[in-house]
Amino acid sequence: MNQAFKHSNNQTSKKAIIPGGVTLKKTVFSMLALVLSVSLILSACGKGSDNKATNNAGTTNTESGPVEMTFFAPQGKAAWEDNTYTKHVEEKFNVKIKWDVAPADALIDRRQLLLASGDYPEVFLEGKFTHTDLLTYGKQGVFLPLNDLIEKYAPNITAMMEKKPYFKEAITATDGNIYALPRLNECYHCTFSQKFWMNKEWLDKVGLGVPTTTDELYTVLKAFKEQDPNGNGKADEIPLTGAPNKNVWNGNVDAFLMNSFIYNDNSKYLIQNDGKVEFAANQEAWKQGLIYMNKLYKDGLIDPASFTQNDQAIGQLGNREGDELVGSITTALVSYLVNPYDSKVTRHQHWVIVPPLKGPDGVQLAGASQGISEFQFALTNKASEAQQIAAIKIMDYAFSEEGALLGENGTEEGFAWKKAEADEKNIDGKPAKYSFYGIPEADPDLIRNDSWSLMGPRDLSKEFRDLFAVGQDPLAAEGYETRLAQATNEYAPYSPAEIYPSGVFIRPDDMDAASQLTTAIQDYVTSNMAQFIIGSKNIDKDWDSYVKGFEGLNLAKYLEIYGNAIKKD
Repeated sequence: MNQAFKHSNNQTSKKAIIPGGVTLKKTVFSMLALVLSVSLILSACGKGSDNKATNNAGTTNTESGPVEMTFFAPQGKAAWEDNTYTKHVEEKFNVKIKWDVAPADALIDRRQLLLASGDYPEVFLEGKFTHTDLLTYGKQGVFLPLNDLIEKYAPNITAMMEKKPYFKEAITATDGNIYALPRLNECYHCTFSQKFWMNKEWLDKVGLGVPTTTDELYTVLKAFKEQDPNGNGKADEIPLTGAPNKNVWNGNVDAFLMNSFIYNDNSKYLIQNDGKVEFAANQEAWKQGLIYMNKLYKDGLIDPASFTQNDQAIGQLGNREGDELVGSITTALVSYLVNPYDSKVTRHQHWVIVPPLKGPDGVQLAGASQGISEFQFALTNKASEAQQIAAIKIMDYAFSEEGALLGENGTEEGFAWKKAEADEKNIDGKPAKYSFYGIPEADPDLIRNDSWSLMGPRDLSKEFRDLFAVGQDPLAAEGYETRLAQATNEYAPYSPAEIYPSGVFIRPDDMDAASQLTTAIQDYVTSNMAQFIIGSKNIDKDWDSYVKGFEGLNLAKYLEIYGNAIKKD
């Protein structure tokens, strides 16, 4: 992930606050993937709407002076009113922003208290709202529809909806209204994050290539177990490891492997065919995938800890001194296992991506994710017309190239970003426009206060990301983002023709049922999957009972709800 998208307002610091902004330490930049792994949905890298729309939808001028309004936001290391991007926005749009802040770990609780009391602000800049929240408060009239405001005053957002139809669909509620705006985040490795990484050094030791089928994978893992690829004379090799998805991003072994048998979205287990929504986890192909994984487990090829361990255990396993123990891992980021950021550490360099495997029936799919799951900005019914117009223009500015650049990375060139040099290339090897390289290190005791960083809506699309220089050597410390992008390119050709959106608006009448059914069905699938794989449940004997169990969970209603969520009224 690009160094541009670090949490610049939340840098670790002790002493002075510099409103003008200071540079990030190079070592801080190197921790970028860690930031991504704990903030899936907060990680970002981006580009604006290629300047076909304006960078300024027009300033907000009034005869009586600046438009005053209150923004709700997480508390920063420094005061938002002193932030130079805040001052930039205030001057550009002739506004004065007051701040109602809450600690980041209490943001949602504080937000809910405000809404329940009726004493809420005109603007939620960072509300972390779900689809259900939007429909609830939209129906109550607390959140204002943004459709007309966007049409009249937000050319950049309008252009983005035209360029990316899925974005418009993701933010439009079932009643046709847009009640809130999200960050548009298209990080290079987020769309295809159900990946599989393998130890190429071990492959060379056992004389095998990167597997292309499930049968070849079995052969490789068997060789890892039996042929002592780490050369220490001990049978200590772990052919394949992983971790529960709640602990490691797509770390569960089925996230990758099941897609060689039937499509697995690793979430709601939904398949979309010609607009019809079907369930994957009760089909015969799913059973065959379980049989395959059970075989791997019985033969000692899957690490038993894969069903319990956390990210710290994975990191200790991969980065331990001495003999290497792991042959492959299912996860979005190989950096969970091995450190790719330290130029003095080279172990990560022999880890390679394994493209989707072809299963026994020719199935070869990549788990894909597309959609918006969380919304930041909402306008409330406390906002006057002038406040509404000013607020939407500020949000639209964040979807311009200039606004996205300054809002994310700082208002002054030369502190954390600069214009790219002629020889600096982007992720596709083309000339870059901006760069993070060659900037002097900052005093680690200084707090940056020159951007809104990862706060509020913003264009963090692939196109925006493509403006920035990245290391061209994927195995170098500064080239990890390139490595992830190359891995994505290996997976994209195997994306299903139709993907059920990862975020959808459930119809109001279905909200309570959807919440209960989704949790119950997800828990049922994951718990039974683990039991089938490790053998505590017999697939042949217990499969029919497992399938019948979905009747008691009201699977029919579950499918009806999610089918209705994507129907056009």
